[in-house]
Amino acid sequence: MGKQDAMSKKLESWLGRSFKATKLRSYLGITITRLSVHPQPATGQVGAGPLRRRRVLRQGKHERALLRTDHIIKEQNMLDAFDMVESYCHILSERADLLESHRECPEELREAISSLVFADSRCGQLPELHEVRSILASRLGKEFVSSAVELRNSCGVNPTIIQKLSTKQPTIEMKWKVVKDMAAELGIDLPLQEPSPEIPTVR
Repeated sequence: MGKQDAMSKKLESWLGRSFKATKLRSYLGITITRLSVHPQPATGQVGAGPLRRRRVLRQGKHERALLRTDHIIKEQNMLDAFDMVESYCHILSERADLLESHRECPEELREAISSLVFADSRCGQLPELHEVRSILASRLGKEFVSSAVELRNSCGVNPTIIQKLSTKQPTIEMKWKVVKDMAAELGIDLPLQEPSPEIPTVR
């Protein structure tokens, strides 16, 4: 019976029957808690930077303010991405039982799962999300995970979270919008002519 039990366990593991939704839910829950306790992304300098930019705007140095908006945009993008990650964690937690009866990714969970896997590849601040990715890789296969991380065709990753977690520098239009929003908040009139796209980007 001992040998048969061992073989049975091996077979169950190979067939994926040993998958437990409770373990997945546990890590999803911790990820959600981490996001709620630490809503600010770990990009730092959320106080002094904006004050300096506002001072520059008040001094009429609009183009200088434009050059300093990268941090604001990246931070807001990370916050938006975290909101999406939290939403997908809730969706997957509520329907994790589907993975116990499917060896392939259920179509109704493809976007949530693929987007979480991709987010893990870009968000080092969420260690539990990496555990979620490992569980999903064990269940759905490394090829599925690679497809999401590498953004292959039909990978299912939400285009918005791709954009929010992009490593590309913000466009001049995005920067100018931030400056205009900040000026409006402070009641500062900006020149009608927007700065030229040739303004160098601060890296």
